[in-house]
Amino acid sequence: MLSEQLFKTIVQHTPLIAIDLIARNHNNEVLLGERLNRPAQGYWFVPGGRILKDELIPDAFARITQNELGVARVIEDGRFLGVYEHHYPDNFSGEDFTTHYIVLAFELNFHNNLAYLPPQQHGQYRWWSESEILDSPEVHRHTQWYVQADKGIKC
Repeated sequence: MLSEQLFKTIVQHTPLIAIDLIARNHNNEVLLGERLNRPAQGYWFVPGGRILKDELIPDAFARITQNELGVARVIEDGRFLGVYEHHYPDNFSGEDFTTHYIVLAFELNFHNNLAYLPPQQHGQYRWWSESEILDSPEVHRHTQWYVQADKGIKC
């Protein structure tokens, strides 16, 4: 485990690689959580997490789905949507430098009870229709990208 100071140095000087999960229910709605932490604090955002050093992408997918959705899923359960680039004006520790993510976006079906979702990153969860996602100023623009028609690299 990295110390907070070392992780702060890494975030300040390098991009992070992450997986975002576009979890959909039977009604094609997307699961969003209201973020508790920086970056994107206070916005509604899809679940996701960082890939760790030396972690294989399929292993990261299983760990992130376990941590974010409460159930480990295999990468074959997801449909790869593309690579996205996220830039934030702040970082996990404050506003003294930016955060840069390279994100692998995966869509997957998810039908579990929202009451059992982990509370560490999101204060509350709910299902959103695509039109609600695109129309709401409470949904972060990086999440809005996932439901827009043009998929792929976003800056």
